[in-house]
Amino acid sequence: MDQKIGEITHYFSHISVGIVELTAPLTKGASVHIKGHTTDFTQPVDEIQIDHKTVDSAKKGDVIGIKVKEHVREGDEVFLV
Repeated sequence: MDQKIGEITHYFSHISVGIVELTAPLTKGASVHIKGHTTDFTQPVDEIQIDHKTVDSAKKGDVIGIKVKEHVREGDEVFLV
C-alpha cells in the first residue's frame, strides 16, 4: 500500500502546478500517486518548489508546488509510490 504524504490544497491550471501540504517528506525524483474523486494517476516528481524557489527535498509540514501532468483538485490525496 502506498504511503500518504500529503493533500492537494490548490491547483493552478494555467501552469499545471498542484500545491501540496506535506504530512511526510518528499524528495525530487520520487514517484507520487495522486488520487481523488475523479483523479487517479502516477508520475515522477521532477521539481519541487517552496515559495517559488526550487529545492531538492521538502519535509513534513512544508507547502510545496509540483508540476502535474493532469488536472488535480483540492482534497486529492498524494501518496509516495
